Amino acid sequence: MAGDSHSSPSSILPILYEDNHLLAVVKQPGILSQADDTGEPDMVTLLKEDLKIRYDKPGNVYVGLVHRLDRPVGGAMLFAKTSKAASRLSESVRSRQFDKIYVAVVHGAPAASSGRLRHYLSKDAARNTVHVSNRPVNDAKEAILDYAVVAKHRDCSLVAVKLVTGRSHQIRAQMSAIGCPLFYDRKYGAPAPEGEQDIALWSASIGVSHPVTKEWMTFLSRPPHHGQWAKFSDADYTNALHIVPSEGYGR
Repeated sequence: MAGDSHSSPSSILPILYEDNHLLAVVKQPGILSQADDTGEPDMVTLLKEDLKIRYDKPGNVYVGLVHRLDRPVGGAMLFAKTSKAASRLSESVRSRQFDKIYVAVVHGAPAASSGRLRHYLSKDAARNTVHVSNRPVNDAKEAILDYAVVAKHRDCSLVAVKLVTGRSHQIRAQMSAIGCPLFYDRKYGAPAPEGEQDIALWSASIGVSHPVTKEWMTFLSRPPHHGQWAKFSDADYTNALHIVPSEGYGR
């Protein structure tokens, strides 16, 4: 398991683990995973700049994107430092040997305390949303996740989610589809809060076989101690890493 995080000189990229092949960091909400046409800050560019500074590299620096997090989502994120590592890690993602556990604070509580959700998601590019269907429709992609309610607090629940597929906006859309939108996620039906807030979704754990040593590596990130996250204890967040059903998934 990876050790405690430390911050790089760029101060906004807490490092969970680093060696010659891997770089696991904490993505802050609001930062893009990779560059788009807006020109706004993205993780790949920020990490390249950080590595050049820390290792005094005059030329190009390689940073391979292994997986993505939606822009409003924070938490653990893994990158490759060589093309060989990127290829092997990407294969782990494709073969579903890449464990991802998220925590989310949702309105209300699911009818069942745990279970598997299977939907079909259609992209609406104009609105940057996905539409959820219960059965296959044209161009829709199957979306599967396992979830478990970890704790409840008045009008909300802390839910742990393990992705089986990795679709854009998947957790946000599927939880909304069962009547439990994520806090602050107005795009998927949550009540509008006062002022701007990051949606209550966090990448809490990534597990993967090291691309060279083959050792199973786990990288953990706890959500911040404010907002809806503050309603739940450290014990709740620890429990979230072990409570999600894992039938048919992962190693």
